[in-house]
Amino acid sequence: MTRVRKGAVVLAQSLWLPVLLVAIWQAAASNGWLNPFFFPAPTTVLATGWHMTLTGELPRELTHTFGRYAQGVTLGCLGGIVCGALMGVSVAARRALEPIVAALYSTPKLTLLPLLMLLVGIGDESRVILIALVGFIFLSMQTLDGVRGVDPRYVEMARNYRAGRWAVIRRIYLPAALPQIFTGFRIALTRSMVTAIALELVAGENGIGAVIWLAWETLATERLYVGILVAAAIGIVVHKALFRLEERLIPWRRISTQ
Repeated sequence: MTRVRKGAVVLAQSLWLPVLLVAIWQAAASNGWLNPFFFPAPTTVLATGWHMTLTGELPRELTHTFGRYAQGVTLGCLGGIVCGALMGVSVAARRALEPIVAALYSTPKLTLLPLLMLLVGIGDESRVILIALVGFIFLSMQTLDGVRGVDPRYVEMARNYRAGRWAVIRRIYLPAALPQIFTGFRIALTRSMVTAIALELVAGENGIGAVIWLAWETLATERLYVGILVAAAIGIVVHKALFRLEERLIPWRRISTQ
């Protein structure tokens, strides 16, 4: 099977069920089987989304959401990798940091928003910090698990060849922990996006979450569906992009799972 044909088969297998559900939804809405107020036709939702795009509203709100998301994810993921690796290679660091990370993991993140707003203000800073915190927690825990799962014989061999701690981390721990780290990336990036939109729902003046909330308040059902579908599409794009990146950076994992 050629590569193009294989890609077409995979695409068809991935899309047939969503396409079927949308077709049923469209048929039911067109024939009056569904209340158009609660279930507007997909063509109506698509037209509304296209109008929001042409007027610049949708790109503007996406820019606000992605701006906060990018800042928070970058800070959180970098800090999570460093913290997780440090806990994995140092018993003292793990004893000091693991209880804090575990406590933050079990705490509902939105409950921290009032405290952060009290400390740093009601602007974007508190939301960025909370988004970063979500990415930090998940990536630090996954990185810790990945580092702790490294075969100690490899570490001992490297030390026998007089490798320093940094060389052991860079040459042994991080490559061996990459699959687990990428699992953490997938979790951290999707959960951070969920948090970003949830923050806009409860305390946002702009962004996709604010669009969804305003649509609910004004009973603009078509706009509500547009916001939800855009949020879902973002999640799909992030997941697929990370999967492709993982295939390129960790080819041995792809081969081992075929």
